[in-house]
Amino acid sequence: MKNTQSNPETKKLVAAQGARLIEDGMVAGIGTGSTMAFLIEELARRVRDEGIKIVGVPTSFQSRILCMKLGIPVRDMQDTASLDLAIDGADEVDPSLDLIKGGGASQTREKIVAFMAKDFVVIVDESKLVDKLGSTFAIPVEVLPAALAYVERAIRELGGDPNLRIGLRKDGPVVTDNGNLLFDVRFPPAADLRSVDQALHAIPGMIETGLFFGTAKKVLVGGGTAAQPTLKTLTRG
Repeated sequence: MKNTQSNPETKKLVAAQGARLIEDGMVAGIGTGSTMAFLIEELARRVRDEGIKIVGVPTSFQSRILCMKLGIPVRDMQDTASLDLAIDGADEVDPSLDLIKGGGASQTREKIVAFMAKDFVVIVDESKLVDKLGSTFAIPVEVLPAALAYVERAIRELGGDPNLRIGLRKDGPVVTDNGNLLFDVRFPPAADLRSVDQALHAIPGMIETGLFFGTAKKVLVGGGTAAQPTLKTLTRG
């Protein structure tokens, strides 16, 4: 469920700016998604051309494979307790810099990496800015397969409309890197998503949501046009 208004040129601009935040000697969390793919490419160029020495901790198999392909040293999440910096994209960003993430089905690992990091920075294009979370993107909820029916019922009792995420090029549901399944959940516009998030976390078998409250300290936003891209920085008040 991606925003079709996204501009590749603005993604490249903001990804290049994000890559410059990763300094020589850092152990950095590397997120998942199309904007992060541009960041990984730029980071690989810096490793190759500038000789910086960094270690990346990817949040998904997709990002890990790309890092290794392009020559960026990687470390497994389970071998990492803290990070100097983590950078990732988002599917929605509200005025308080709260987020919805999980379009790439990696929100659980992304949240762990965000909390590992001394500083968590988000890079997006301006199409991801919303007045209220849930405006354009459903909330991803990762679920243990054995708890699928129970969690679906519990979400409906909370007023949500859960839909099992189905694979585009495979029969059956999307399976996360953790071996679990995903619901994409819509709640009524008036719903208090902070309270919803707390209630979701109380459901046995629910692993993690794509709601990120209070985690991002800074958001880099690419905008403008392909001919004249712009960049702005949003910081938490």
